[in-house]
Amino acid sequence: MRGPARRQVRQGLRLMLATAVTLVFLFPIYWLFMISLKTADEIYAYPPRWFPAQLQFGNYAVLFRDGDALTVWNSLVVAGVSTVLAMLLGTLCAYSIARFRTGGDRLSDWILSQRMIPPIAVVFPIFLLYVWLGLVDSFLGVILLYTAFNLPYVIWMMRGYIQDIPKALEESALVDGCTRWEVIWKVVLPMARAGMLATAIFTFVFAWNDFLFALVLTRTEVTTYTVQVTHYFGGQSNFWSKISAMSVLGTLPIFIAVGFMQRYLVRGISLGAVKG
Repeated sequence: MRGPARRQVRQGLRLMLATAVTLVFLFPIYWLFMISLKTADEIYAYPPRWFPAQLQFGNYAVLFRDGDALTVWNSLVVAGVSTVLAMLLGTLCAYSIARFRTGGDRLSDWILSQRMIPPIAVVFPIFLLYVWLGLVDSFLGVILLYTAFNLPYVIWMMRGYIQDIPKALEESALVDGCTRWEVIWKVVLPMARAGMLATAIFTFVFAWNDFLFALVLTRTEVTTYTVQVTHYFGGQSNFWSKISAMSVLGTLPIFIAVGFMQRYLVRGISLGAVKG
């Protein structure tokens, strides 16, 4: 077999392998979506039915009728607001560390180590503090906690992105009469935009997927969708149609966010943000 033919065979095998791997990873998503559109008999049918005989959109309608879908909005609020706050405060802190060596050379390492604290180790002391402050089951309490726990990640990532921006550009802007705040707004943020969006996506996902903090610190007013899903598991039976429908509603915002920000996400990851 000649060289060009051999290369075509290799490319074909790689394409087949990539397709097979993609199908393996996409199948759970497909199966979750199909279960959300099935009747109870079809869910428990054997052999499994790969496609429902009639689409049961009522499984979604009942979530909106009972108000359970509101928990997705609660997750969107706490994850979105905490991401904005973490990006705002974390970016400013990262700029100070990257440009002025605030706290010395090891401060960024110490900040990153705070992200490694197991949530189970601090959730109950935080709960007792929140009871004393009256922040249990409140948007303010959950947003503050998510912001605090995501700040170390944001600071570490943004520090790497900012270090990749040449200092000469900032110095030129200062010579031209810009203030330090104008330098950050007009030079640093535009050049670090891809890195900021990539960091924001991951920060949003971390807050969106949180379960432990939401389980302990919320009751009825600020219940997130990750906690709401557990309400459908019972001692005698599980409501699989509600579980799957709520899971689909809970994953849609992530797919939408990643889909719109995909080009920035790939570019941001490749900018060397993990540089020590």
